[in-house]
Formats: sequence, C-alpha cells, structure tokens
Amino acid sequence: MQSSTLTLLISVLVVGVLIFIAILLTSKRSHSFDTMEYQTSFLEIENNLIKDSKASYNMSVVNADKLLDKALCEMGVPGKTMGERMKKLGNTKFSQTNAVWHAHKLRNQIAHEHNFQLDYNQAKHALSVYKQALKDLGAI
Repeated sequence: MQSSTLTLLISVLVVGVLIFIAILLTSKRSHSFDTMEYQTSFLEIENNLIKDSKASYNMSVVNADKLLDKALCEMGVPGKTMGERMKKLGNTKFSQTNAVWHAHKLRNQIAHEHNFQLDYNQAKHALSVYKQALKDLGAI
C-alpha cells in the first residue's frame, strides 16, 4: 500500500511539473521596455525636426525608424531587416500598420534614393506614425 501511494504521489508531482513547464513555454509574455529611455530618445528626435532645416526632415525620419527597429529587436522579433521583422509581426501589434509601412518606405527612399527629400509635413506625419507604433509596442 505504501509503494502504490508513493507511486501515485510521484506521478501527480511529475504531471504537475510537466503542466507547469507547458504553461511557461506557451504563455506569451510581453516585453518590458525602459520606457524612459525610449521617451527621451523620441523627444530628442522630435526636437531635432526643425522647420527651417530641410536636412533635419530626413534625419528625423531615419532616427525614428531606427528607434522603432531597436524596439522590435529588443522584443526578439526575428528577421535580418526591419521590413522582415514587421512582416513577422503582421497586423497584430500596430494600430496603423499601413501607416507604419508607409513611414518605413519613406525611410528606405531617404536611404536609397540620392536626391530624395521630404517636406516638413511629411516628416512630421511620419514621426507621429512612429510615435504611435512605439506606443502600440509599449516602448513609450
């Protein structure tokens, strides 16, 4: 009788441990960002967008894109490029997925088209999109 009770107790304990491990492996834990760092970085980017400085338009968008990519990497989203990481996320994380894609495409034009120049309103709009995307992820 003692050995069957001990066997039952061990079996229950093993099953309990297996269930606990399964729960840990399948649960989706959200990443915890250093929101103060992201807020400070984004505020600096916004402050560097100067209406009278055309050079600041492109640079602000590039820096905002880098910050969003940093957040995606920090979350552990797989992919070699930001575009690949955004594809992995799909439509699940951003409230304005199409707008984030458009802003990222603007960044790509800045990086790859020699004479591409945003105007102030395009840059300001892109920054608002990046800001919302960072809010959606919980970074700011």
